[in-house]
Parts: sequence; structure tokens; C-alpha cells
Amino acid sequence: VQLQASGGGLVQAGGSLTLSCTASGRFDHLNDMGWYRQAPGKQRDLVATISRYGAITYEDSVRGRFTISRDTAKNTVTLQMNSLKPEDTGVYYCKAESTTMDHKWSRPVFGTSWGQGTQVTVSS
Repeated sequence: VQLQASGGGLVQAGGSLTLSCTASGRFDHLNDMGWYRQAPGKQRDLVATISRYGAITYEDSVRGRFTISRDTAKNTVTLQMNSLKPEDTGVYYCKAESTTMDHKWSRPVFGTSWGQGTQVTVSS
């Protein structure tokens, strides 16, 4: 599974950005999809996830400001970010969990894929 992310950029505090990530390649299902961010010098942390059936999880600091959604038909996950703060600055990565049926052995193969990352910079 290949993930292509887009939509990062530079914005002033209080502004908005929309990140999109599209999956391509060979798979039968995309399960959980989500966004993670990595601030300079810090580890990569969860921002938001959405399951195949629409169950959503947000990191506490973004709840109420960010909205995650997905288009199953287009294999796309989107993160709408409003009321951005300087502490939201970082590289944002999309992640997808996939299932591919191995017909030779009649069993599912589970995979995890990451996008290339897109920079979000929020100036004060």
C-alpha cells in the first residue's frame, strides 16, 4: 500500500489547513486510517484515527479543533485543522492499516503503511 499525503503549509495561528492522504496499490480493505505528527526533537504521536466503520479517536489537544474523515470509495483520509496553534507545528504523517487476502494460503495478510509526511508550520 502506498500513501500519498498533501496539504501541509505555513499558516498563522488561528488559521486552517486541510491534509489529505490517498492510498493506492494492492489491498482488499483499509482498516484504521489516521494522522500522526512529529514535532522537532520529539517522537511521533497520534493526532486522530478513524476506523473502517467510522469510529474516531482524537488526541486531547486537538479535539474540537480538528476533524478526521474518510472516503472509503476513494481510499482517502482527510484531516481538517481549524484554530491552529504554534504547538501544532510538525511533520504530519498519514498511516493506514490494510488487509490483503492471500488466496494461495487462504488467509488474510495485515499490513501497516506510512505516508511520506507533510510539513505543517503555525506561526504565532
